[in-house]
Amino acid sequence: MLDAATVVLLRDSDAGIECLMVRKNSGQAFGGMWVFPGGRVEEADGTGVEGARQAAVREAAEETGLVLDAAALVPFSHWTPPTTAPRRYATWFFLGALPDDAADVIVDGGEIGDHVWTPPAVALERHGAGEIELVPPTWVTLQRLAEAGALAGGATAAVEGASGGEIERFKTRVVIEDGVLVTVWAPDAGYAAGELHAPGARHRLVMDPAGWRYERSG
Repeated sequence: MLDAATVVLLRDSDAGIECLMVRKNSGQAFGGMWVFPGGRVEEADGTGVEGARQAAVREAAEETGLVLDAAALVPFSHWTPPTTAPRRYATWFFLGALPDDAADVIVDGGEIGDHVWTPPAVALERHGAGEIELVPPTWVTLQRLAEAGALAGGATAAVEGASGGEIERFKTRVVIEDGVLVTVWAPDAGYAAGELHAPGARHRLVMDPAGWRYERSG
């Protein structure tokens, strides 16, 4: 399993808080998907969360041309893929606010084919309408950001609010029921045994073709 890092870059706009998303070109890992800027942690980046910070900054510069301050990135979550994933990347997600003096986004045209600044809720709506493809960590991150009040104070306040908070860790288990893929995380009652109907807490993403549902309770 490889280490990776991604940065959820936020900015204020007339439409509210927007996040930067990029589309991977075909032939790349997650080709065709809309993701946040990021990629593998290289040996020169270092190790652990600090190495991931450096990787997030480096990848953002390579993919978008944006120069970010590693110290300004706030760890938001960590994702471990299921053992059945064809490409396994243990990925740190960071939150960051777009610097005031940031240049325009210029995608590299090789690995990245397009970009968009979008309110998280709009990205989720586009996914639900079948207009864009997302992977579960991206979808859940957008959902968390889109929750009422999460971005009410603006981009900088959202990043500052996450600083010092608990870094949520998602170690993914996949269960298929009636042909529907369900990703499950602790402390879901069905996590250990892969039994979706076990009574108790819920923490899962039901990837129903009719519409994805994030269930969290208990």
